[in-house]
Amino acid sequence: MSYADFVTEHLRITILRLLDESPSMKSNESVLADAVNEFGFAPSRDKVRTELYWLKEQGLVELSGESCLVAGLTARGEDVAKCRVTVPGVKRPTLR
Repeated sequence: MSYADFVTEHLRITILRLLDESPSMKSNESVLADAVNEFGFAPSRDKVRTELYWLKEQGLVELSGESCLVAGLTARGEDVAKCRVTVPGVKRPTLR
């Protein structure tokens, strides 16, 4: 696995865990982009948007909006965030 793939897997689980911690299990892409920076990532907004679409394709989030995407965690996404299910391409989280 390349370093870029390794970082992408970590970014995806970080996004899912941030959504899981949100009281509504939703957040917009702008907030998510700022929040992942606090965890040592420095993705562009385009990279965050690309990963949100990838997470949607896997059934882990639902997306709404156009100019600013709003991501909502699905039940499957919550299972991944809480380490109950694994999905290839998403880092398996450690238990909290």
